[in-house]
Amino acid sequence: MEFFETSQIIFQLFLAAFLGSLIGLEREIKRKEAGLQAYSLVALGSCLFTTIALFLGKSDMIDPSSIIMALAIGMGFIGAGTIFRGKEKIEGLTTSAGLWATAAIGLAVGNQFYLLAASATFLVLIILAGFGLLEEKIFWRKKENVNKE
Repeated sequence: MEFFETSQIIFQLFLAAFLGSLIGLEREIKRKEAGLQAYSLVALGSCLFTTIALFLGKSDMIDPSSIIMALAIGMGFIGAGTIFRGKEKIEGLTTSAGLWATAAIGLAVGNQFYLLAASATFLVLIILAGFGLLEEKIFWRKKENVNKE
């Protein structure tokens, strides 16, 4: 592997970890269990698996799609581990979905789809922060009012 190729991969790893950390930071602010470290590691790991898969695919050692598929399945297991059923509600669905989306962002960075990865990160942040506020301000108040009546 040439120096340029190696430095490109190192850049990708840092970018994936950074994008994952942005999502993790939002989760830390909301005091969720999975935060800065978890989201950064998911994006970083996804990027690393993707770059390795693509590198091995160039040399016809393996089919890169099998590693990418294994990544998606592995994230399913991690995501399932974050979901808990309480007495009154199910918790962890948003964390699970966020980790899954973060893995896809790492995969996009590993494939050098930088604009796509940055756009997806922005959308995830809008969904987690913006939609969270929307749910809190509009939908939960309506539920409280319905329960009181």
